[in-house]
Amino acid sequence: MILYHGSTVEVQQPRILKSEIGRDFGFAFYTTDIRTQAERWARRRAMIESRRTKIEVQPVVSVYEWDEDAAKQLRLLRFDGAGLELVVACRSRTDYSHDYDIVEGKIANDNVGETVSYVMQGIMRREDAIERLRFEEINNQIAFCTEASLYTLHFQNSYICGSVKP
Repeated sequence: MILYHGSTVEVQQPRILKSEIGRDFGFAFYTTDIRTQAERWARRRAMIESRRTKIEVQPVVSVYEWDEDAAKQLRLLRFDGAGLELVVACRSRTDYSHDYDIVEGKIANDNVGETVSYVMQGIMRREDAIERLRFEEINNQIAFCTEASLYTLHFQNSYICGSVKP
């Protein structure tokens, strides 16, 4: 399966960065099987970086072949719908970790992120949030959470999808 990672640099050797708190499935290397989603993410990252640095930044999408047969030897969690419990735990607790090598599920777009935030703050019941999320058009993400899982990804190429001026 072909997977994409949106960034501002080519990523030939994926790594798990533990600097970004509040990620949906915890610390991981995040990809998607939806090319346009990776391009949107790359452009968003480029916009943030270009504003911060005051220089033009190029959005870059790295492309990988995912060896799903090799991944069958690992602990894989797939969600059919939004994995609300896991997302809430990962976003609210910096010390939270799970036992999965790879987690595949739905990405928290702005509406989903807002709903998760309401649950975390106690404003919305989990049951109501799950009902609300059923009607969202949600994209897909595949998080590689362990070093072993990264070996199932094989870099193919990368491409620039525009540029963002400050």
